[in-house]
Amino acid sequence: MRTTNRPIFLDIISIRLPIPGIVSILHRISGVLLFISLPLLLWLLAGTLDNAAAFESYRAFVAHPLVKIGLIGLLWAYLHHFFAGIRFLFLDAHKGLALNTARTTAKIVMALALICTAILGVWLW
Repeated sequence: MRTTNRPIFLDIISIRLPIPGIVSILHRISGVLLFISLPLLLWLLAGTLDNAAAFESYRAFVAHPLVKIGLIGLLWAYLHHFFAGIRFLFLDAHKGLALNTARTTAKIVMALALICTAILGVWLW
């Protein structure tokens, strides 16, 4: 017999996380995305070092709009992971643990990552 009112299953879609929780989950997702994309990024960087023909094929590949969008997505992942990592370092040092401060720094991380991605994405496009 069940005595608590706890749910039997978790409905992930209906759970509403606070902004610090969203930043935390996006930090993990961006880290996994960066790790998985390492072979592609290393291949792209290696293509610039080979010879002139390899560099031109690299430029042709990177010039495709879908590749550019993917690289801008990776740029966002890097920037979000960087800014959130700095935030978590401060949290580990017991700085910014108050609820209002944690919410504010989470909003700052989200804004900085999106603004820097937009600026660099437009500049690099």
